[in-house]
Amino acid sequence: MSVTRVQSSERERCLGQIDKLVHSQVLHGSESLCKLLRYLAEHALDHPGSSLKEYQIATEVFGRPQDFDPQHDSTIRVQAGRLRLKLAEYYSTEGAGDSLVVEVPKGTYVVSFHDRVAGPAKPRLASWHEVEDRDLADGRGPRSGRVLPIALSVLLAVAVASIVFLLADGYAGRSRAARVSEPAPAAFSAFWKGYVTGPEESWVIFSNGAFVGRPETGMRYFDSARDSRDGILDHYTGVGEVLGVHALDRTFALLHRQIRVKRGSLLSLDDVKNNDMIFVGSPVENLTLREIPSTRDFVFRLRDSEPRKGDLEIVNVHPQSGEAESWIATASHIALTEDYSIIALERGLNPEKSVLILAGTTTLGTQAAVEFVCQQESLEKLLPRLAVSENGELKPFEAVLRIKVTRGVPVESDIVALRVGKP
Repeated sequence: MSVTRVQSSERERCLGQIDKLVHSQVLHGSESLCKLLRYLAEHALDHPGSSLKEYQIATEVFGRPQDFDPQHDSTIRVQAGRLRLKLAEYYSTEGAGDSLVVEVPKGTYVVSFHDRVAGPAKPRLASWHEVEDRDLADGRGPRSGRVLPIALSVLLAVAVASIVFLLADGYAGRSRAARVSEPAPAAFSAFWKGYVTGPEESWVIFSNGAFVGRPETGMRYFDSARDSRDGILDHYTGVGEVLGVHALDRTFALLHRQIRVKRGSLLSLDDVKNNDMIFVGSPVENLTLREIPSTRDFVFRLRDSEPRKGDLEIVNVHPQSGEAESWIATASHIALTEDYSIIALERGLNPEKSVLILAGTTTLGTQAAVEFVCQQESLEKLLPRLAVSENGELKPFEAVLRIKVTRGVPVESDIVALRVGKP
């Protein structure tokens, strides 16, 4: 059913479908997306055939000021993109049997309604705890001007993805129930208490950098000075992030809990307000981290001067005696042997929720940070140095790790700086 001249019965049916979407699990907690969906739907029904401008949506839906400039603020495009992905997710999961389909075609802000075409059911791909993207790429982080190898990186990404999923116990022929029968070390229960005692599952948000180009012709990091945002390809992430998510999945399985995994570009601030979050990857690529409470003593920064201009470093905002003013990984033109990463527990936008940041200056540093909090030996070294609240949960802290890397594998991690009990 294409809505052009909307009769009252058709309008009722369309609005009923919008209500169903707004109250679905897929859109649960995404207040801004629900508000946008209702606005676009009512406009399409009340003014069939008329288009909407970004400025109108920004000022009427999101309360942006009258001087809003869509050329310099991509908020509406980003929100519309997230809404399209949520709609696609809904109709491939809980809405698979719905007869009426709601869409927001790319390139427009006009909602369309149409009846689902009957046909053979499509086979559903197996999911891995709601991982929303399996595209992978091997990279060492944002290095200025570096072009990713084409065929090799694609083949390596496929190989890594295959290895990770085959090694995951559930995909190697053993049931998940067999895995969670292993007793969780006491250090796991102590460190992760705040993430496993609530009624809702925790969210793991992995970074996926903004690239331009295509794997078959060559890819590089997006450069705002010369590239259009329309050309961004954000379907790739580092091997460290992939292996980190696998480590978190196994740790939470030992604690008899599940996690929800999502790529950073699909995350909304509504999601952050309503859930405990674990961010895998630095703010340079996990862009939502720039909009929420983050680290204060140890911060990521791209060097803006020589030497090493454009490389990512960790800045020590308030150096203490014997500490370095900043930390940076091995130079990009030689084999990586040393990296640095941050482990930080902070309060979220909602103070009742927690944000755990696990991020390195390269993808291998990120992997090491995740593994550090997923291994009994390292947690037993860290926990005595942290502070605990009256209810037994950890107080906020920030730590910097030095990581030794051998042949592309993080082999040893040590804490080189620590701040504990921050408000």
